[in-house]
Amino acid sequence: MVELKDFRILSDLKEKELEKLRETIRVINYGRGEIIFQEGAPAFGFYLIFDGMVKLVKRSMRAKSQILKIVGPGEILGETTLFDKGSHNAYAKTLDPVTVGFIERGDFFYFLERHPKTIFRVYERLSEELKAFQNKLAERSYSSSKERLARLILHLGKSGVELSRAELAEMAGVSSKTAIRTLSELESRGIISIESRKIKILREPYLQKIIEPSSSGLNPNLII
Repeated sequence: MVELKDFRILSDLKEKELEKLRETIRVINYGRGEIIFQEGAPAFGFYLIFDGMVKLVKRSMRAKSQILKIVGPGEILGETTLFDKGSHNAYAKTLDPVTVGFIERGDFFYFLERHPKTIFRVYERLSEELKAFQNKLAERSYSSSKERLARLILHLGKSGVELSRAELAEMAGVSSKTAIRTLSELESRGIISIESRKIKILREPYLQKIIEPSSSGLNPNLII
């Protein structure tokens, strides 16, 4: 479990300032598979992830799902509605037991007025995530299904997150059939091993070889 000082957006703050912010945080514990917020629900603030992993999922009108990102300790969730005061455009569901800290929008803005350096850290974080989404969007047009899955497997291997084959397909933007076929091929060739939901990387150089290099600079606990 991380502490408040471990969050990048708060890295410029001193302990006394962190203590002030701590007074505004409501700590909430969730079990595995619980919903933190629903798509379309009004947003009143954002969340700090202290422990566990959460997936952010967008549903289409045809009931298809797309995992937008996975966030873990040291990351924030629900920040896209922080400045526009809108509704959540996706739902957040826990992948394992999770501890979050909820900060109401008004309390955070009051804090930002007195600690403006934090605003730049928030903007820095939003900018990095935007670039990561742009790269992912571009990847959809020129990368093969195998390459997209390989990149995702490498990211998951570093974070220790376990996803089902359906979830892997959702996040990579491929069909479940394609994901199952590609994973079976990689397993049969000794590149990976799959036990239940856990994927173990056996030959990382092979996966590195088939993906196009990218430099996201993102926290390993933020997977896009």
